Amino acid sequence: MINEMESFMEEIEKSMRVPRRGEIITGKVINVTANEIAVNIGYKSDGVIPRDEISNDDSVDPRELVKPGDEIRVYVIKSDDGEGNILLSKKRVDAEKGWEDLQKIQESQSIVEAKVTEAVRGGVIAIARNVRCFIPASQLSDRYVSNLDEFVGKTFNTKVTEIDRKKNKVVLTRKAVLEEENKKNKKEIYSTLEKGKVLLGTVRQITNFGAFIDLGGLDGLVHISELSWGRVKHPSEILKIGDQVKVEVLDFDKEKDKISLSIKSTLVAPWDNIQNELNVGDIVTGKVVRLADFGAFIELKPGLDGLVHISQISTDHIAKPSDRLKVGESVKVKVLDINTTDKRISLSITAANEPVEEKIEYNNDDTSVTIGDVIKK
Repeated sequence: MINEMESFMEEIEKSMRVPRRGEIITGKVINVTANEIAVNIGYKSDGVIPRDEISNDDSVDPRELVKPGDEIRVYVIKSDDGEGNILLSKKRVDAEKGWEDLQKIQESQSIVEAKVTEAVRGGVIAIARNVRCFIPASQLSDRYVSNLDEFVGKTFNTKVTEIDRKKNKVVLTRKAVLEEENKKNKKEIYSTLEKGKVLLGTVRQITNFGAFIDLGGLDGLVHISELSWGRVKHPSEILKIGDQVKVEVLDFDKEKDKISLSIKSTLVAPWDNIQNELNVGDIVTGKVVRLADFGAFIELKPGLDGLVHISQISTDHIAKPSDRLKVGESVKVKVLDINTTDKRISLSITAANEPVEEKIEYNNDDTSVTIGDVIKK
């Protein structure tokens, strides 16, 4: 009975003692909303953790962090928030523990997960172990970063490069982590690489002479001549950064860290299917792609050209193809010949534009004449 009375008196005394600023105490969550957490700290008044003192990550929903009945360690900010409640902070307690963790992580050169919360001048702010950290733009990636905003909201592994508790400063790097991962990936990729192998990659960079394809930590080059069976003036005509493409390995040099790739070789060659797509006598539309003294080359489809000899360009006499045609012009042509052995197609513009002969049937004498015959007569 005496022990119970002493315990009761201690509880009363405890509830009468006003928590002091700077104290770290343990309480129990009694209510959670989107904007605050109410905590029973054993005092006559409850404690309140406002939203901006819950976490350094403003996007966090308090209802996903704690629930009524949970025990929680809090930092006392004020003994009275103006409404009779004790003003508390959760993020300050978490950050204190976080500083200790980050110090150990730096010493052991371990990896720590960080979430980017905002872009600032020269880099981004990220939360790691409940501590606000800075990642310089040069340390965000192993490649040039032009838009810092694209990293906001993303979570990735980093390393601690600098930590100063007195200055409240932590600097992280993601670049070092990526470089280590890429080094490991390179070894794995090269160990399985062979000429003729088809891989799936992502377009990482586009230049005037081709496109660099990321094979998973290792880049290969698709020269502009290997992008398509058709003519390509600039790689950006058919590719954009981020595209996933199938590529074939043409050659590689592990010592020089160079890989030559081809997109074209993974596609059906234009001549492989020609017997199903084109026949002698067909009239089709093509585009003038080159003019020569002896005729004009017409692109019927990417990678498939035919020649219109100068004598087949016009019924009138012309000195040169450019008298009637210009590069880029669409023309109607008739297929005169298909030579699959030499991969040559002969075309005619004049034949494609000849009037179509129609038959007129005369039932009385079973005789037929053409409109052309009627005109001649």
